[in-house]
Amino acid sequence: MKTLSIETPTHGRVLLRSGLNSSNRVPISVTPVVIVGFHGYAQSAEDMMETLEALPGSEAWTLAAVQGLHRFYTRGDQKVVASWMTRQDREESIADNIVYCDRVLDAVREQEIGTQFEELSPDLLFLGFSQGVAMAYRAALLGRHRVAGIIAIGGDVPPDVKGVPAERWPRVHVAAGTTDQWYTPEKVAADESFLRDHGVAHEIFRYDAGHVITDDVLARVAAFVA
Repeated sequence: MKTLSIETPTHGRVLLRSGLNSSNRVPISVTPVVIVGFHGYAQSAEDMMETLEALPGSEAWTLAAVQGLHRFYTRGDQKVVASWMTRQDREESIADNIVYCDRVLDAVREQEIGTQFEELSPDLLFLGFSQGVAMAYRAALLGRHRVAGIIAIGGDVPPDVKGVPAERWPRVHVAAGTTDQWYTPEKVAADESFLRDHGVAHEIFRYDAGHVITDDVLARVAAFVA
C-alpha cells in the first residue's frame, strides 16, 4: 500500500487590527510596529487577538492574529478552534505553514503599510503561545521576511531552526511559567543554553504560574516591544 502526498490550495484566516502607527495621525518618520501572533493548540485567531490587544501600549501597533490551517470543533461544537500540525506528514506541514505565514505578511504589508510607509520597513515581531511558539520561530527564521524579535511564551525552540546561523536570528524573549507542565524548567534551561551558545541575544522571564499568559507576562512583553 502506498501513501500519496497531495498538494492542494487552502485558505487561512487572519484577524487584522490597525494601529495608530498606520494612520495619518503619526508622522511619516515613525517606524510602524507590526506584531503577528500565533495561538496555541485548540485556540483561535480571536483568542490570540484578545491576548495581543491586552498588551499595554498595543493601541499604537498593528496586530495580526494568524489562525492555524487545521480547524476543528471543541466538544459540543461550541467553538471552532485550530491547530498548527501533528506528527503526521510533519515536514510537509512545516513547509505549508511557512508559505502560509509568508503570504500572511505579504497581505498585512499591503493592507497596512501601503504607500504611506513605502520608504520604511516596519518592525515585525512574532509572538507565539504554546504550540504557536514553534510556528513563530519557524516563520521568523525559515520564512522570507526578516523580523526584529521573537516572543516565545510557554513553548520551546523547535529542532528544525537550530541550524539557522546566529546572524539570521533576531532578539528572543522567552517567558516561562515556573509550574508549567508542558514547557518544563528542563526545557527552559535547554533553550537558554542553546540561545547562549548559539550567540543569540535573548532574555528569559520566569513567572509564578503554569501554562497561561499572566498580566506580568503581558507587561514584560510590552516592555520588550517598546
